[in-house]
Amino acid sequence: MTGILARRENERINIMATTLKDKMKKLPAARRKKVEARAAQLIAQEMTLRELRQAHRHTQERIAETLGIGQEGVSRLEKRSDLLISTLRSYIEAMGGSLSIIAKFPDHPPVEVAGLTAIDAETATVHS
Repeated sequence: MTGILARRENERINIMATTLKDKMKKLPAARRKKVEARAAQLIAQEMTLRELRQAHRHTQERIAETLGIGQEGVSRLEKRSDLLISTLRSYIEAMGGSLSIIAKFPDHPPVEVAGLTAIDAETATVHS
């Protein structure tokens, strides 16, 4: 008897549960496209290094190989909240990208910060 009651309870829960996919399917096509476009826009605005790597279908092992470090080093790097610009640039370049830093101010258009590549190169040379 207990098995029957448990099965009925599971069926009741499954009937009540509505997934996001179900909700999206019920929306008119135009509205669904708008929602999907906005979601993609929000996702693109901010990603962790791990999410960025996964979005580009790279493994930690591949990034590690390109950077000349171990996979565990990539894992630690992805968890850090404070990185040198040169480290971040190397990580992004290992995925085939390039790094730009944009400064945003109220009442002014965004500005790309220039000259950091030269500073990083000089710092790396001095510390080598």
